[in-house]
Amino acid sequence: MEITASQVKELRERTGIGMMDCKNALVEANGDSDKAVDILRKKGIAKAEKKADRKVKEGVILSYIHPGNKLGVLVEVNCETDFVARTDDFLTFVKGIAMHIAATSPIAIRREEIDPKVIDKEKEIYREQARGQKKPEALLEKIAEGKLEKFYQESCLLEQPFIKDPQTTVKDYQTAIIAKIGENIYINRFVRFHLGESA
Repeated sequence: MEITASQVKELRERTGIGMMDCKNALVEANGDSDKAVDILRKKGIAKAEKKADRKVKEGVILSYIHPGNKLGVLVEVNCETDFVARTDDFLTFVKGIAMHIAATSPIAIRREEIDPKVIDKEKEIYREQARGQKKPEALLEKIAEGKLEKFYQESCLLEQPFIKDPQTTVKDYQTAIIAKIGENIYINRFVRFHLGESA
């Protein structure tokens, strides 16, 4: 099947990935643009994973103040070079993350960063809930672990559905941007201020 230049151009605009990669994906997908996106995402994720170990010493600290001035976020996102830190793609990503944090109030970026005491308390609550529902004692731990996964998805920034595209997680969005810009990106830290809340 012949792939036209306009098909390649359209796919490149959709994904931000190089022309040859787009053309090859379209050939592999027999001209099906949606399938080609899936192929590129899989390859992009592989490329992004290779970049995950690279040092990130540059980046930006960006603020987002929600309309009404009662809610604000400061977020630090790192990348490998100052050049990338100034690009529209990178800054758009950081602003999107700041807005996401304002909207969802995650308690940590990664699950490993949550205080073990918080995890133990959550698991105890889940076990007690299961006991209250007369679940067999042997299943309590498994039920608690299952509910803990949901807790992580709701509480950890990287595991939350991204507010601008709930079909994808923040981690998947980050991976797509890494693949697009060709540098490792690391969400380092954030602080969220809500008027009237104590620190």
